Formats: sequence, structure tokens, C-alpha cells
Amino acid sequence: MLIIGIAGGTGSGKTTVVNQILNEISEDEVCVISQDSYYKNTDDLTYKQRIKINFDHPNAIDFELLITQLKELKEGKLIEQPIYSFVAHNRIKDTLKTHPRKVVIVEGILIFNKIELRSLFDIKIFVHADTDERLIRRLRRDIKERGRDLDEVLTRYQDTLKPMHQQFIEPTKNFADIIIPNDKYNTVAIDIVRTVINQRLS
Repeated sequence: MLIIGIAGGTGSGKTTVVNQILNEISEDEVCVISQDSYYKNTDDLTYKQRIKINFDHPNAIDFELLITQLKELKEGKLIEQPIYSFVAHNRIKDTLKTHPRKVVIVEGILIFNKIELRSLFDIKIFVHADTDERLIRRLRRDIKERGRDLDEVLTRYQDTLKPMHQQFIEPTKNFADIIIPNDKYNTVAIDIVRTVINQRLS
């Protein structure tokens, strides 16, 4: 099994890079695990308390479950990924059954923060994008897909996203094997990743 970790700031284009890699691999040989699925369960909190959670701090992530399930996949076991609702700010009762595959892609802003998790990655990729570009992408996504309003998104960006990025995300670029500048479609970087994947799988 080849495990690829893809990190980068919010709105950096991680999903685009993931999709570019998926285009190069047979569907039955790869699965994707999103860090966003592993936000901690907040059943004990009210909705008003949940919306105050700093979701860009490592403490918001259930790293223990993520590491455990990734190890189970390596052992050839089926896992049940949690499903997180960004509307309710909590996990839902359903889970996503995920089978072990030849290639496992783990993506998320904070996945390089934990050494135990980082050590499980065979390839570590950091996707870099301009700060303004990331903010624009975040605005579009949160308003369109997550039901946020403009003031809420901008306030969260100023109060938490930007300082958390500088403290916990940008420094982890140093752990990356490959840094992909995602200002445009980076064919060279994707070609390198594809070559490495093919070498490891052959």
C-alpha cells in the first residue's frame, strides 16, 4: 500500500491536486481520506458553542481515530470513516465504509502536524497558493457549499484562519517531499507524482 499525504492551507487547491492524481489511477486501486471527516464529535455542545470552535487548530482534529483507521487500512481491514456536517458543525450518525486500496490519499490542512501520522505517509505533498487566492476560494466555498454569510467567513478568516495558517500549516511545508505551486495547472509536479506512484506500485 502506498499512502500519500497532501497538505496545504485552506483554499490552496488540495482537492484539485487530489483529482489530478485520481485521474492517473484506476478507480479500484485508490481511496481518499479527508481530514475534514475527523473533526471531533461535539454531541456534548450546543450549536452556539460549536460555531465558536477553532476548526483550524490541531486540537479540533481526532488524530487518534485517523491514525488508528489508517493503520487498519494498512493491515488490510475495512474501516468506517466518520462523516462530518459543516452545517451542523458535528458528525452525523452515518459512516462511510472504506476498503483498503493500493493507493490511499490523505488530504487536509493539518495532516503534517502529528509526527505519528506524518510517519505513515510514503509521499508528502504540500500545495502552495497565494494568500489572496486562498481567501477567494474559501469565500466561494463557504458561502456556496456551507451556508455561511460573507461577514462570518471574513471574521473567521481574520480571527482564526490566517493566524492558524501561519502558526500550524505554513511551517509544515518543511516536511514535504514535493511542494506544488497551485497558481496554475502544474503538469510537471503531477508528472513527478505519477512517476513515483507507478514506480512504487510496479
